[in-house]
Amino acid sequence: MTAETVTEYDVVLCVGDTTFLDYGSIEAKREGYGPIGKAGNGLILHSALAIEPEKGQSIGLLWQKLWNRELKQKPPKDETPTQKKKRQAAARKEARKRPFEEKESYRWIEALTTVENLVSKHTRVVHTFDREGDITEVFDKIRQLQHTGVLVRAAHNRSLETEQRASLVKARSTTCQSGTGNRITQDEQAFCPESQAICTILSCESPHPLSF
Repeated sequence: MTAETVTEYDVVLCVGDTTFLDYGSIEAKREGYGPIGKAGNGLILHSALAIEPEKGQSIGLLWQKLWNRELKQKPPKDETPTQKKKRQAAARKEARKRPFEEKESYRWIEALTTVENLVSKHTRVVHTFDREGDITEVFDKIRQLQHTGVLVRAAHNRSLETEQRASLVKARSTTCQSGTGNRITQDEQAFCPESQAICTILSCESPHPLSF
């Protein structure tokens, strides 16, 4: 339904984010659930929400993925710091060997490809990802898609092949695109003192290709 609605627009935003559904110590929620966050127990939900860019109104969900993590074997109670360090290093090494399609970060690629196939080619979909989405595979996949773009909050200072500066250095040297301040209302002052939050947006457009 949402895929049909977005065909009314030339461009739509698609906001991607991941939510932890924590069921704590609920015994009935043990089967088919797994560890999340700090000692939590539950499921992980990734959503792709379509947004109308001019007024910021939500259109609807274009895609969702729900999964659970496998329970890890508990370490020995008498494990020394040295043994713990070796165990964690071995686990990281093993994780790097896993195919990318089996990793949780593959969800960012799934969102790109699934929405590309759902939405009409006459509508350009611009995905917005947080720092978790700043991975090489995202930028590589974007090059292969026809009517999909991406805006990512930078986590890595990537090289720009067309310039000597890296991406974050270039962004910081640009003119501020936006600066806004929002004061907390009187109703909210019951929970926290009056303050002002300033959001400064610095960006740079990086045409293909990028170096990773």
